[in-house]
Amino acid sequence: MNPIGIYEKALPTKFNWHERLTIAKNLGFDFVEMSVDETDERLSRLEWSKAERENFVQLLFETGMKVPTMCLSGHRRFPLGSHDQDTRNKALEIMKKAIDLASDIGIRVIQLAGYDVYYEEKDELTRKYFIENLKQSLQWAGAKQVILAIEIMDDPFMNSITKYLSISAEVSSPWLYVYPDLGNLSAWGNDTLKELTRGKLDIAAIHLKDTLAVTDDFAGKFKGVDFGAGCVDFQSNLTLLQSLSYSGPFLIEMWNETNNEYEKEIKKALSYLLPILKEAGFDYEDKFARVEKSCI
Repeated sequence: MNPIGIYEKALPTKFNWHERLTIAKNLGFDFVEMSVDETDERLSRLEWSKAERENFVQLLFETGMKVPTMCLSGHRRFPLGSHDQDTRNKALEIMKKAIDLASDIGIRVIQLAGYDVYYEEKDELTRKYFIENLKQSLQWAGAKQVILAIEIMDDPFMNSITKYLSISAEVSSPWLYVYPDLGNLSAWGNDTLKELTRGKLDIAAIHLKDTLAVTDDFAGKFKGVDFGAGCVDFQSNLTLLQSLSYSGPFLIEMWNETNNEYEKEIKKALSYLLPILKEAGFDYEDKFARVEKSCI
């Protein structure tokens, strides 16, 4: 059965890692995806001491949970393609430290944000710098046997698997994969079935999230859209993935960091997704039903 996990930000920030892992396990999930975003607080995880790293690994054994993936969105603030050399140097420092942390605590896949730049103007130079620094990052990743997987983003630089494949061909590394977000992939008006088929040999994991589509007069909505209220055809996409023999993980991406009713929201998402997953051939209903029964 494909592992199914929950994004760290689907749970309130008030929880420590022991609580976060225990809650995710009690809800029925197989793993939690760690966030290292652009905030100083989460970027500071890259500075964890040896003792802090050992304690984290011990928590994984104590809780029986896994943290196999990291969402490294800190490059929004410090992009690999920045015009500013100091910023690019900081981006590479973040990348190197993230790879080292992943290697130490058992993270196998770092989800790399598909931005050349985010807060700057894009041009041919930002793409060139991104490619150069991605190549360097992949050298470090290969040495530590950590996969870098570029997410399909809320940004035109990387809004299709076709664009990922173009960059993949340019850098030519066995350590580079793609991490499709079905919401982002759909919002840009891609033929998602063709895109997933094109990238089938490169998919490291799949984000499950709904979005509102980009139009000529609307920039789209990429976060906080209730499952079923957006533009994603989950049934056709998941059925295709089953036909492609996709065996990797699914990650439910939600944001409940300040929401005390997070459990209600997660169960609402599951009530929508589980029947669709089952119809597509990914059956988790018994798994989550056993969890519900054990919590009574």
